Amino acid sequence: MSRKTRTLTLSALFSAFTVIILYIASVWPSGQIGLVAAASLFVAAAVIESGLVPGVYVFAASSIIAMLMIPNRAAPILYIAFFGFYPVLKSLIERLRGTILQWVLKLLVFNISLTVLWFLLRELFFSLEGFSPHIILVYLGGSVIFAMFDYGFTKMIWFYINRISRKMRK
Repeated sequence: MSRKTRTLTLSALFSAFTVIILYIASVWPSGQIGLVAAASLFVAAAVIESGLVPGVYVFAASSIIAMLMIPNRAAPILYIAFFGFYPVLKSLIERLRGTILQWVLKLLVFNISLTVLWFLLRELFFSLEGFSPHIILVYLGGSVIFAMFDYGFTKMIWFYINRISRKMRK
């Protein structure tokens, strides 16, 4: 099988799996955030197997298909707002030298995404006026939870590389 055919096939397969997981997340709301985070593993797999561009294609294709096909938009919005593109950015950020710089950039990406979501959701669902001191707790707590997510996500990527990717190449 040629490299282009393999890349296209894997990208389509990863996109399909992502949409399936996002659909399950939309009908099973108690595990929604965890399932959306799990869906992002397929973007990471595309980056590992084929590179950054196919990873972006998996993110874009699965985002479009999910928004068109899934009636409950909460899971696709979470995926589009952060979890879908994060594996691509994580790959780019982790190429830089210096753990502190990497963490600063990762936290910056997370907090920018949280801010965008906050303004979107605030305008859609809430009629809050002015600054609330509770928002600081949301950002601090969210950053801690994000750090735990990133650590676990890294472990899942290593599991994929060491256990699954090797067998796929045989």
